[in-house]
Amino acid sequence: MDATSTEPATSKPPLWATTIATFIGTGYGKPGPGTWASVATVLLWAAFAPHVSQHQLLWTAVAVSAFVTLIGIPAATVYSRAVGSGDPCQVVIDEVAGQMIALIGAPLNWKCLVAGLILFRVFDITKPFPLRRFEKLPEGIGIMMDDVGAGLYALAVMQILLYIGFLK
Repeated sequence: MDATSTEPATSKPPLWATTIATFIGTGYGKPGPGTWASVATVLLWAAFAPHVSQHQLLWTAVAVSAFVTLIGIPAATVYSRAVGSGDPCQVVIDEVAGQMIALIGAPLNWKCLVAGLILFRVFDITKPFPLRRFEKLPEGIGIMMDDVGAGLYALAVMQILLYIGFLK
């Protein structure tokens, strides 16, 4: 089954998959559950990151991004199989991973946090080439990888904006 196919629901998703895939229920937010998950991610990072030493901040963001991606793949797979949808709108752990990637290496100031949020959401919604192709990958991998790609695009633009001094 690819990320765009559907099949009949077979059961209620297990609690662990629901909790992770919906980012503790953020995926039930209306309208735009993906945007709610991105905003929650930025706010949590803004609250958590100041407690990490400056020289560990970059690697902490990388580790969090990798961890969320790795746990998101099986959670999204199990959840989507159970509800019978290739990419259910309630699954927002992919937005969490992509949003964290966008914030890697960004200073902890409101301009960078807002820019990272906007850039990630723009790339996630518009899905520039080749991101739409990633959705065709099977199950949780397809659900996650287009957002990981959007996060990487946002990360690249963020770093350019920081380098040219636009976000100082």
